[in-house]
Amino acid sequence: MRIGIIGGTGEQGRGLAKRFSNAGLKVTIGSRDATRAAEVAAGLPEVLGVSNNECAANCDVAIVAVPWSAHADTLRPLADALANKIVVDCVNPLGFDKQGAFALSVEEGSAAAQAAALLPESTVVAAFHHVSAVLLLDDDVATIDIDVLVLGDNREATDTVQRIAAQIPGVRGIYGGRLRNAGQVEAFTANLISMNRRYKAHAGVRITDVDSV
Repeated sequence: MRIGIIGGTGEQGRGLAKRFSNAGLKVTIGSRDATRAAEVAAGLPEVLGVSNNECAANCDVAIVAVPWSAHADTLRPLADALANKIVVDCVNPLGFDKQGAFALSVEEGSAAAQAAALLPESTVVAAFHHVSAVLLLDDDVATIDIDVLVLGDNREATDTVQRIAAQIPGVRGIYGGRLRNAGQVEAFTANLISMNRRYKAHAGVRITDVDSV
């Protein structure tokens, strides 16, 4: 399976690329600047760096890891390249002020819902919102103790993304509901950031009483 990470030069994109490549998946990271993508990819094992458009065109599953401020502008021109593909949105619309992180209001209800509106021929799934980039990038962290909530309206697509998440040692992919419920999952990242600052940790989420995924 070929994984393409749109906006993969940021910390979250690099961390996911590193873990998926380590698991044996074929990974490409994209950027508005193909040269920048190639430079970043050179520091990752078996990862290719190209433009966002080439990344979208040559993957089986795309993961959107761009900043919220660039979300719509990045996805809009990629609609044709991403048609008939699973698109995983892990973007958290957050703002920051002196009191810390807070959730931003999104007209469509969530970043994932905005992606679905911009990519009508794609199957959009929401996932990977709560995985710490610091842990993903840390070579000394062999396993990451976290559940990835996977939300979407297509069972085959959510099952696929759950299996992809499970390629990272220690991670479980857990079905988290329909795509319309992605807003509160994205927003909860603000709470995790507050916890991490208070406890100097890299807190994640574990779902209890679920034995089979």
